[in-house]
Amino acid sequence: MELKEAKEQFIMSWGALGSNWGVSKTMAQVHALLMVSNDPLSADEVMEQLNISRGNANMNLRALIDWGLVEKIHKLGERREFFQAEKDMWKIATRIASERRKRELQPILKVIDQMKDIEDKQADKAELEAFKKQMTELENFTGRVDRIFDRLDRADERWFTGLLTKIMKR
Repeated sequence: MELKEAKEQFIMSWGALGSNWGVSKTMAQVHALLMVSNDPLSADEVMEQLNISRGNANMNLRALIDWGLVEKIHKLGERREFFQAEKDMWKIATRIASERRKRELQPILKVIDQMKDIEDKQADKAELEAFKKQMTELENFTGRVDRIFDRLDRADERWFTGLLTKIMKR
């Protein structure tokens, strides 16, 4: 397999994984392209290599910057902006986990917190208690997951590798 073909295959595969992270396929493909590029790329180069529109390239580059996965690079004598991806896989994984926590887990925790204290004199008492119990159980579970994400966000790679090693030995 040639390098160009390998890069294209990686970009397509990484893009397919994007929906599992909660990002679009194109956003993941832009990220993959920047990860496997030796040098920072301009938005025009991203557009050309992925065959996407200028608006799509710019929107996804901005989103990747917001996620902390890509940074804008300025080159002396160049008017264009260039973009470079974080290449450290530990940083990539923790930033994705942190962003998903912020976008998905924390909002549901707020909703669950509001729901568990509901009072309704008109509702069937057994049904109301079952609902409250379910909300409390969901809050306990999602709270544990949130604390794991928090520890992951603050941890270093050695802690995580050690944890995985302990889990795999069981």
